[in-house]
Amino acid sequence: MSWFTDRHCFALAVVIYGVAMMHSFFLWRQGFRRHDFINYGILFLGFLFHTTAMLKRGFSLERCPIHNLFEATMFIDWTIVTVYLVLGVVPRLRHLGAFATPLIVSLGVFALMPDLDGAGLEPQFGHWWTSLHAALSLLAYGAFGLSAVAALMYLTQDHDLKFQKFRAVFSLLPSIQRLEGLAVRLVFCGVVLLGMGLLVGFAGVKQQYGVYYKSDPKIHWSLLVWMFYLGILVAKGWYAQRGRRFAWGSIGGFIFVLLTFWGFNLFSTIHHP
Repeated sequence: MSWFTDRHCFALAVVIYGVAMMHSFFLWRQGFRRHDFINYGILFLGFLFHTTAMLKRGFSLERCPIHNLFEATMFIDWTIVTVYLVLGVVPRLRHLGAFATPLIVSLGVFALMPDLDGAGLEPQFGHWWTSLHAALSLLAYGAFGLSAVAALMYLTQDHDLKFQKFRAVFSLLPSIQRLEGLAVRLVFCGVVLLGMGLLVGFAGVKQQYGVYYKSDPKIHWSLLVWMFYLGILVAKGWYAQRGRRFAWGSIGGFIFVLLTFWGFNLFSTIHHP
């Protein structure tokens, strides 16, 4: 048995993410009073093993590795880490990692559950459409996840400004205005990506079943998620929804995604034939 399989690479990445999470606790205790490169570097190291795991799985299957729950969760986790590493180039946004690591580790541990890495979960319609639809949708969920992280940072800063003014003054966390703008932009990107994923999915359904829309629990769930995030964007832009409400909506929406994605995927006759 090879000891350098895709699962072993991913497991090692999750362990490294766990080290970053433990280091994040020290940043919390210090009140984020200095720019930190260590956490960013640890997450980047884990990202390298994470990417290796995805490449090994993809090359071994000769397709995009996103067609069972292990692969889908690994992909969402990779998206969150990737977006953070891009944003973390800006020193003021580097502390996003301290808030994101618990989510990254939790998703990684969940993905490694043996029962999630099963065969026979590939959708029935064309392979090219399947890969593009799934990739766009999972990228959207990653954007929603990081938006929830930015929203959590917003709520933390808002709380400190009200009750811990000393800590807020000396903290190097981004301003609440910047965090609010970041959360809104990430939700906007997620809405666009998920909308594109749904359109590609409808085209795939048309190719397979001869109709653009087929009644299916996962399709209904995806439309509900898309409409919810579009709704909080509209409320924010047109009705001047307060930042705290938007933040709680972003966090609540992603919690809903995490708790229900897997169940609706299993009940779907298209995604789990």
